[in-house]
Parts: sequence; structure tokens; C-alpha cells
Amino acid sequence: MTEENITVSDNSDTDEGGTQELRGHLSKWTNYIHGWQDRFIVLKDSTLSYYKSELESNLGCRGALCLKKAKVKPHEFDDCRFDVSVNDCVWYLRASNPEEKQQWIDVLESFKVESGYGTSSDSSSNGGGLRRHGSVTSLQSTGSHGRTARRLTEKIQEVDTYTELLSKQTVQLQRYFDKCVAAYPQISDDTTEPIDAVKLADGNDLSLHAGEIRATSASFRATCGATIATLNHCTELLRRREKQARQAEELYMALKNQLTEARLASKPGPDHEEGPHSTLPDDEFYDAVETGFDKMEEERCARVVPPSVHTRDQVELPPPAIDNRLTVHSLWSEIDRISTEQIQAAFEGVGGEIGWQLFAEEGDMRMYRREMEVDGMVTDPLKAMHKVRGVSAREMCHYFFNPRYRFEWETTLETMNIVEEISSDAMVFHQTFKRIWPASQRDALFWSHVRASDDHTYAVTNHSTTNSEYPSNTGACIRLFVTVCLACRSSYPPGEQPTRDNITTSIAYCSTVNPGGWAPAGVLRAVYKREYPKFLKRFTSYVVEQCRGKPLAI
Repeated sequence: MTEENITVSDNSDTDEGGTQELRGHLSKWTNYIHGWQDRFIVLKDSTLSYYKSELESNLGCRGALCLKKAKVKPHEFDDCRFDVSVNDCVWYLRASNPEEKQQWIDVLESFKVESGYGTSSDSSSNGGGLRRHGSVTSLQSTGSHGRTARRLTEKIQEVDTYTELLSKQTVQLQRYFDKCVAAYPQISDDTTEPIDAVKLADGNDLSLHAGEIRATSASFRATCGATIATLNHCTELLRRREKQARQAEELYMALKNQLTEARLASKPGPDHEEGPHSTLPDDEFYDAVETGFDKMEEERCARVVPPSVHTRDQVELPPPAIDNRLTVHSLWSEIDRISTEQIQAAFEGVGGEIGWQLFAEEGDMRMYRREMEVDGMVTDPLKAMHKVRGVSAREMCHYFFNPRYRFEWETTLETMNIVEEISSDAMVFHQTFKRIWPASQRDALFWSHVRASDDHTYAVTNHSTTNSEYPSNTGACIRLFVTVCLACRSSYPPGEQPTRDNITTSIAYCSTVNPGGWAPAGVLRAVYKREYPKFLKRFTSYVVEQCRGKPLAI
């Protein structure tokens, strides 16, 4: 998705006063079988919503998250992916490039900061933006927290006792002061000279209460000191209890996050997909890939292919000699060397010390492989031997090489571009293949060359190349590296003219594919065993059907 597909606007008329609105298309992980699907995502009024398409955005959303309580997390390994979660509800989202992903994250995070629910380090420990309550009684007292609570209760009881004592002592002192005022009415508020209360008391019956008053005053002073000390102790206990409550809450949130992660890990998500960090078992990985291939086969069978408006002519057929335009091209030496080597190896035997292992057999078809790994990735060379009756080697290679027919027999193809048309017998192609979850999407850039050889032999060789306009691994696709050769040799009874009834073409299909990224070795080999025979049968049946009723091109 390019920036043209993202719309950012300011809704200055809203009650919140200028909240940002963002809308655009992202890939959203849907479920175990369908994997990633394009969805129309809208951020508006504190809510992140998604729709199946932009056309359905007026019909009600299919899901929504309250962004104020959401946690936004970029993926650790996938540069285009980020997750938005609220508790156990997680949306796995994927942009078409890292820049677009960052634009979404920036807008989501800026909104959370403005609303006071930012996902900073202070808030990440308490659930990604959930506000912490300040009450010290929000958690039950356990352990040292409980002991602190009991000590605090005891100190509060002491304060209550001191309060009662202070109240009694204050009453006693107040009575004494009242007696002084009653006995000496000449004392008024306007008196400017100091008053000696003890001297006055000694000359009056108030002297009888002097000892009692002194004792009460001393007790009052001691009680005040004890009260202040106890209150200080209470304050310290409250601070300690607040600290313990904060630690308990942080521990609670950490355990809650661990529990949430454990729950999410038990659910099938996009982190189960291809890669060395995949948590998907090999058998489940294979089941998912197998389901993807079955779905493609169902779509192919259900597709009604309209009759071709093109008719095959001699110009379209592979030329019997190499086109001179190819011999002056910069790729010529590589094309000539690799094509010669591939044709020679195609019809070599599979016995001896080469180590070919038979892994599939059906009718005239034999499938062989040699187990090989490069940097931990399976790169097994494959070789298929087959015989087809009623078509020639030239016709077989014509349909394999000509891009006009490729979508009709290649079910895994999503796009195909002719990067360069070198000559009538050589081209450079860039192809992207349909993604089969949980594997990542693949693409390939290769030159393709068809040539004639001895003994009614034709061959098509495909080999990976480079081009500055098609760099590898820059988008969502992982680049495949391929060397493929379809070598065909026709034979018919000696002394007879070749016809549809007496011609037989032996096919040697050799393939070495580096997947460009990690995938379980057992799964890849199981997929080869299942898909390569089906591919070869599908292609040869297609050619036989296309050649039916047409003149034989030998």
C-alpha cells in the first residue's frame, strides 16, 4: 500500500477538538486457514475499526478496539508488522512497507499521548496504558504488607488513646484557667504588664491546685510529644504501605501480562508462520500449506477458461536455431553455458554415485531427488522422468516457454512481468507467486531460454539473474533462486513419418530451488513429493489438450 492509499485528516469540529483521523488498507491476520487478508482500517473518535473493504465502510464495522486502552507493539522480526491489543483481544496488522507501518504507529501513539494513556515505560508495566489507582487499599494485605497494616492499626489505636487523654487534660487545664479568671477579674485582655500566675495563686486558695496543675501540664506536654511521634510513625507506615501496594500492583500487572501472553501463545496467530522463530509444529505447518494448495486447485478446476483467440503459427514456435540477437547480449555466455550443462545433465542416468533417490512413481512418471541443504535451507535437486504421447518436444517447450499461456497451467502464479525481451528464444521474467500461509510470499527474477538440440530435442532453461529495477527482498516477498530445465526428446518408429498417433516425447524436468528463507525441511520435502507430480501431470495434460486437432510441429 502506498501513501496514496492512506488518508489523514483533522476533525476540528468534534467535541474533543481536533482529533486526528486515519484510514487506509492494511493486511489483517484473520484465522488459521485464510491467514492475512486485506482490510480497510479506520481510526476515528478514539476507536480503531476495520471493514472488509472500503465499499463496506458505510455498512458497519466488523470489529473495533478502544484505542485509549490499547497497546501498540511493533513486531520483533517483521519490519512491516505491528500488533494492537486490549487485554486478550489482539489485532495483528501488516503494512506493505516499513514506512507505512511507522506512519500508523506514530499516529496511534500520538493519539494515546494526547489522551493521557501513552505507552511509555511508566505505563508499560501496568498493562500498556491503564491508569494506576492511587488508593492504598486497592489490594488485599498479604505478607509484609499485612504486617504493616496491623502495625498501622495499632498506632491508630494509640493515637485514639492519646486523643482521649489530651481531651481530659485540656478540660482540667481549662477549669483551672476559668478559676483564675473568676478569682482575679482585674486581669483583662488590655493588661500590658506581665502577670505572675504563680504569685497570684500563692496568695489565694488556688495554691491548693498548683501541684495538680503542674502535673497536668507535664502530662499534657508528654502526651503531645507522644502523639506527634505516633503520627510520624503512622506517616512512615503509610509510605511503606504505599510502596508495598505499588510493588504488589506492578507484580500483579506483570503476572497478568505473562498470563495474557501465555493465552495468546495457545492461539494460532501470525507468529506461527514461516521463519526460524516459528512456533508452529511441522505437521501443522504442512497441513496449512496443503490446505492452501488444495484451495488453489479448487479455484483452477472451478475456473472456466474461454477459448483462446490466438492460433499457433510457425513464428511462435521455438526456432530451430539460436537467434543472432541473443549471441550479442551481455547474458549470452552465461545462458549458453548453463543451458548446455542442463541439457546434458537432464538425460543422464540416475544410478551410480550421483545419489538420486526415487521418491514418487506413477505410471510412466518417476520422481527423484538428492537431499541437500545450504545454510540450513533445503535446496534438494529434483529430477522427473516422464513420457507423453501425441505431442512433440518442440510443442512441449513452446507452451512452457511462451508467456502467453503461463497463467493457464501455472496455478501458483500471481503476477508476471517481461523485464526484457532479448530475442525470440530468450526473455527475462519477474514473477510473484501466490502466498500460501504460513509460508511467506515468494518472487523470482530469471532469464528463460529455449533452444533446439540433437535427436529431435528441445529444452527450456530458466536461471535466476539480477536487475537493478527489481531488487530482491525489498518488499513483502522473499526472492527465490531457481535453476530449472525442461528437456524434451521426441521419437517415432524408424521409416515412418511422425504423426499424433506414433510420436512419443520423453521429458526430463530438472529443478533446483533455493527458497530464500527458512522453512521446515520435512515440510518442504513433503510438499515436493505431493506437488511436483501434480504439476507435471497438469502441464503435460494441458499441452496434449492444446495440441489436439492441430498439425504436428516437429
